Amino acid sequence: MTSGTETSGSGDIARTMELLWDTGKRPSRGPKPGLTLERIVETAVEVADREGLEAVSMRRIATELGTGAMSLYRYVPGKGELLDLMLDRVQCPSEDPDDSGDGGWRSALTAMAYSTLAVYRRHPWLLGVNQSRPVLGPSAVESMEKVFSRIRPMGLSDPELLSAILLVDNYVIGAVRSQVYLEEAERKSGMTDAQFWGEQAPMLEKIMNSGRYPIMAALAENTFALDFDHFGFGLQRILDGLEVLVTERNERR
Repeated sequence: MTSGTETSGSGDIARTMELLWDTGKRPSRGPKPGLTLERIVETAVEVADREGLEAVSMRRIATELGTGAMSLYRYVPGKGELLDLMLDRVQCPSEDPDDSGDGGWRSALTAMAYSTLAVYRRHPWLLGVNQSRPVLGPSAVESMEKVFSRIRPMGLSDPELLSAILLVDNYVIGAVRSQVYLEEAERKSGMTDAQFWGEQAPMLEKIMNSGRYPIMAALAENTFALDFDHFGFGLQRILDGLEVLVTERNERR
């Protein structure tokens, strides 16, 4: 699911913006009853979720919808534009007020991190998309609006607020990439994580007993336990660092 790289903004950007913001012309008549841009995008997301982004093509989506590929081109110019529509669809911000945190900036960034984690877990094909230059649709702008409004009390400059968002976002993507790669390794090898490390255990035990690596040999038995929340631990340390900066700025004032 993570092989290959697609790039956001690879299609006709002006046309994509029209489609995202619903300002473009619609087909005067549909070639197939019930065919809509929304159905096309939803179907593309479903295919990507099941089989990976490499399975998504205009011909494949047309087949899934029971129509001809040319019918889709009446709604979306090509895969480049379709990809940006898919990105906007899956990254739509949550409408649940409980997902917004308690109102503080720290809680807001925590909520954003876990929301982003959930999106990538549901749609691992996102890891195969280069989003360094995103096409900003309604979901992206609304998400940024909500986050900025909740972290503005930090008292940082606007570029610093953006940097705080990117810091957390990049941390989440790195963490979820490790999780998805682990699951891929298990699936492709047919070997669970426990079995994988179990195969190495006899040799590692001899090496640890050799005295060559005293620090490693003395580590607690639960050091590599799978139930430790590495994601949560790392996220809170990032927020601790931001809190130091926020405190310093407040003291200066």
